[in-house]
Amino acid sequence: MDPKIESLKARIRDVPDFPKPGILFKDVTPLIGHGESFRLCVELLAERARAASPELIVGIESRGFIFGAAVADRIGAGFVPVRKPGKLPYKSVRESYALEYGTDALEMHEDAVEGRRCLIVDDLLATGGTAGATGRLIERCGGRVIGFGFVIELAFLGGRTKLGDRPVSALIAY
Repeated sequence: MDPKIESLKARIRDVPDFPKPGILFKDVTPLIGHGESFRLCVELLAERARAASPELIVGIESRGFIFGAAVADRIGAGFVPVRKPGKLPYKSVRESYALEYGTDALEMHEDAVEGRRCLIVDDLLATGGTAGATGRLIERCGGRVIGFGFVIELAFLGGRTKLGDRPVSALIAY
């Protein structure tokens, strides 16, 4: 394995039984808190993003804001936040998605993407519900989803299958 990726993996903490029993949570907080690791992670995400030539990086609340805004800055793209309902100040579009038990929703300003090439960035791809809903929001608002970039992918959960045929990149896969 790549020593750079291995150094990032070493900064990811496993938290058993969070947010509920039986879940092994992959906590990126130690990675973010270590300057050298955070810079390396952002640079690796940015290298992959540059290859796609996005006009906008779309970050999903909340850790997607951290990585997405840093990547956008690094490549000279704009940044668009996708938030939980009721958090945005202007006219927003909402997209619901299924959870294991129930539904949740995300919102984006209705004029945020308008025909531009968008790369969705988040810390983790699990079941694909959140990233898929973000892709649908972008398309409903006239943007073009050109791919997805993640720090971590929990490949055994099959989230890629919910993201269509667009490119999906993850630095670390479990």
